[in-house]
Amino acid sequence: MLARVRSSAVLGIDAYEVIVEVDVSNGVPIMAIVGLPDAAVNESKERVRAAIKNSGLMFPYDKRITVNLAPADVRKAGPSFDLPIAIGILAATGQLPLDSFDDVLLVGELSLDGSVRGVNGALPVAIGAHEHGPRKIFVPQVNAREAAIVDGIEVYPATTLLNVVRAFVEPGSLKPEVGDGGILAPDNPIYSHDYADVKGHAHVKRALEVAASGGHNIIILGPPGSGKTMLARRLPSILPPMSVQEALEATKLYSVAGLLTSDNSFINTRPFRSPHHTVSTAALVGGGSVPRPGEVSLANHGVLFLDELPEFARDALEVLRQPLEDGVVHIARVSASYTYPANFTLVAAMNPCPCGYYGDTFRQCNCPHGAVEKYQRRISGPLLDRIDLHIEVPRLSEEEMLQGAQGEPSANIRARVCRARAIQAERFSKPLPVPVSDDAPHPAEAAEKAKSSVKPRTIYCNAQMRPAEIRAYCAPDPAVKAMLRAAIQQLGLSARAYDRLLKVARTIADLDASSDIQVSHIAEAIQYRSLDRKMWG
Repeated sequence: MLARVRSSAVLGIDAYEVIVEVDVSNGVPIMAIVGLPDAAVNESKERVRAAIKNSGLMFPYDKRITVNLAPADVRKAGPSFDLPIAIGILAATGQLPLDSFDDVLLVGELSLDGSVRGVNGALPVAIGAHEHGPRKIFVPQVNAREAAIVDGIEVYPATTLLNVVRAFVEPGSLKPEVGDGGILAPDNPIYSHDYADVKGHAHVKRALEVAASGGHNIIILGPPGSGKTMLARRLPSILPPMSVQEALEATKLYSVAGLLTSDNSFINTRPFRSPHHTVSTAALVGGGSVPRPGEVSLANHGVLFLDELPEFARDALEVLRQPLEDGVVHIARVSASYTYPANFTLVAAMNPCPCGYYGDTFRQCNCPHGAVEKYQRRISGPLLDRIDLHIEVPRLSEEEMLQGAQGEPSANIRARVCRARAIQAERFSKPLPVPVSDDAPHPAEAAEKAKSSVKPRTIYCNAQMRPAEIRAYCAPDPAVKAMLRAAIQQLGLSARAYDRLLKVARTIADLDASSDIQVSHIAEAIQYRSLDRKMWG
């Protein structure tokens, strides 16, 4: 007898449907799984056999069992097919009605005693079921809260194989999990770190406010103990609250990576990832024999903090160039290509020299001659070009350390950041301005024509502007041009660094609610490129 059961697998961060076909017939007693299974899928034969037997159900030991995982040309990985295979065997042997699975999808790993263990990627599976059907899914109980975030489907928590069987035999015996999609985007997210705890460093907080307002990358340079990590760790608390779409995408990534638990089944605050400098390239950007998202993707819509930047492997740092430019990571394998989102704000921190005290007013640097320059040159010029703001963090003075007053709370800074982001959202929601020439049509006609041909743009902040947006929204007046010319000559800015300078100036203007970039905005932006002269001048 033949039974068909719907299941699902994850490719990248999206799910696709897998049909589990089970045929039980007379012949040599054997159980075979086809459809490009990996080792974990092949081993499911023993788990399924023991789970059915130990649940008090009948396993057809004297029959030939063939399991096909369709489509057969895509490699199947992981133990999530255990539950649908077991249900298919029970249906093919007449222990379950064959017509019970038309609108049902099942995923789950089985223990030998028949209990259902959690799997990775339950949220993408639920989203795929919502978009393409069916409307009922059975997932392990530990994944049920995560999957129930998706509206429009019924999510049933599977604790044991026996209680799943009972749900088909006695409809209504198992109640669906009740989810709350609104929990993904709270109006006032709660962060455990706040800038009110940070004493002094007003100019660094200002730079971080600019970075948060425009989505700019930033590097912080200072001696040990100056507060670099403390300042960086609080950056998520001043970023705008996540939208539902951002929270859903972040949660999908954590679901695929297996980092969600029953107690923490969604991501509704900006992620903060801080990998150690010994991290491998694959762990940083993603990859592996079975590709998984790396730290740059787990920081999607949040902050990636790289402390002691020069200590990271050169290959790992250079591979960051593409995600910093494109906001995605492409991983190519023989069997398939994977794309993971990586739209993060990079915060890097480093000491000025190997001992950390070069230029410190309290402690003398003991590094040999030439060691400082060699240490700083571990960061390549092309990578530094992709970092918009460079800021130095001096050691706190005695007065600053002894002061009892709190700093400005993150909520106040976040309010200003949100206002600047609202200005940018309004700007980028409109078509690009149409240039007018002598032989051009009437501006109204040109604007109407442009509106009909403009493609939707996925630009939400100034850091994401492309050359066309830079020309349209960052056009400098003569006074600003004169200052820019001097900056290019003194700092030796590359074309990429010049564009980023204009983007930062545009963000500072937005914080001032100014429609045009003023000389003061460019002057402040130039101040944030000081490391170009210090390290490579």
